[in-house]
Amino acid sequence: MRLAGKVAIVTGAGSGFGEGIAHRFAEEGCKVVVNDINLEGGQRVTAAIDKAHGQGSAIFQRADVSQAAEVDAMVQAAVARFGRLDIVVNNAGITHRNMPLSDVPEAMVDKILAVNVKAIWLAARAALPVFRRQGGGCIVNTASTAGLRPRPGLAVYNASKGAAIIITKSMAVELAPDKVRVNCLCPVAGETPLLPEFMGKDTPEHRARFKATIPLGRLSLPRDIANAALYLASDEAEFITGVALEIDGGRCV
Repeated sequence: MRLAGKVAIVTGAGSGFGEGIAHRFAEEGCKVVVNDINLEGGQRVTAAIDKAHGQGSAIFQRADVSQAAEVDAMVQAAVARFGRLDIVVNNAGITHRNMPLSDVPEAMVDKILAVNVKAIWLAARAALPVFRRQGGGCIVNTASTAGLRPRPGLAVYNASKGAAIIITKSMAVELAPDKVRVNCLCPVAGETPLLPEFMGKDTPEHRARFKATIPLGRLSLPRDIANAALYLASDEAEFITGVALEIDGGRCV
């Protein structure tokens, strides 16, 4: 059990990559705070983890990760229920539909930056006092290959993921004296609810075009991302911080 005795918050865990990460962590003995803004998805994942790994293996905490008070309450709920907090996975994310940059509504720009970037800072700020009391902790942020090798039509989303990578590296060097490791995941497009938005339209032709840019010939799966998150959150990665790990089938080569 690679995460036995540990407690993790996984944001955006009601579907997609976050759901995969929450399940994978629970498989390895971790207690999980399942976060999502979607009540139905979050409760479904929490119930599934409890059924598979025993009652009390997970709790659901609904929160908008872009709102400071709700993030603070989420961290407090984790500590109140499980007595500690070891890992924060900032996975929640949104995008605009694939479109020319000049067509993206200003309100959508603000929302993307709030959920994809500001939320990382809010979560770190909320968790740091707990990590410092415990003598360390781990943060894993979900960035994207979009922050390394941008696709056209996703300018604002690409920018937000570039920022997620840089804030990860910045936090890694700043928080190292506190024994807090900070890394990020850079998945290629995958089988998640955001995929149709990335493509503009979910058709066999569009999927084929996306897959053609990935040398290993397929989209990413939640399990791919979950396995990478597990490694970065585990003690096996105790000397790894500031890394932007590409889980992309060779897309960024």
